[in-house]
Amino acid sequence: MSNSIINSGLKNSITYQVYRDLVKKLVDQNASTGPVQNDDLANYTKLNDRRMKRWDKTIKVSEDDRKRIESFGKKTTWLVITESWCGDAAHVLPAVNKIAELNDNIKMKVVLRDENLELMDTFLTNGGRAIPKVIMIDDATGEVLNTFGPRPSEATNLVNRFKAENGGLTPEFKEDLQYWYNKDKGQNIIKDITKTLSEVASASAV
Repeated sequence: MSNSIINSGLKNSITYQVYRDLVKKLVDQNASTGPVQNDDLANYTKLNDRRMKRWDKTIKVSEDDRKRIESFGKKTTWLVITESWCGDAAHVLPAVNKIAELNDNIKMKVVLRDENLELMDTFLTNGGRAIPKVIMIDDATGEVLNTFGPRPSEATNLVNRFKAENGGLTPEFKEDLQYWYNKDKGQNIIKDITKTLSEVASASAV
């Protein structure tokens, strides 16, 4: 993988706060990120803005997870590939931001998928451009330490099981998945990423 692809993504990135402001602006314009503009994507963006607003206020990190996050000592940038219309991203990004806020060694940046397809195509999931995708980059070396996404582990298992049994995802299942996210309150995302941080720290110590 070329460092120039990562560097290009970083150059095109914005902070989480700037991304949130962008989404709010798009809601006012009845629009979405990305080259395709239609009512469905604009409506998803509106819905996702409400979801992110709620999670920004309500996501909690347990004391145990907080201690693990705060103990992570490697300076990293987390480059998150997303789009405003993505349902999973509206749940994942606020949780990732909450983690990043707890440790000065972690800097979160957001980059739009369809403006950075070379970057996206370097981090495909099962051959697809699935988002959100969190790329954890070592600030000192530019090395990619790990990735997370597009979904937390429990949601991924639910999706895979449903696909295996039904051949694809139905609108009803997608609604059920949103219920799962609402019930989980970001905890599976936090647990997965905290575990990844431990793995990165262990690998660095070897």
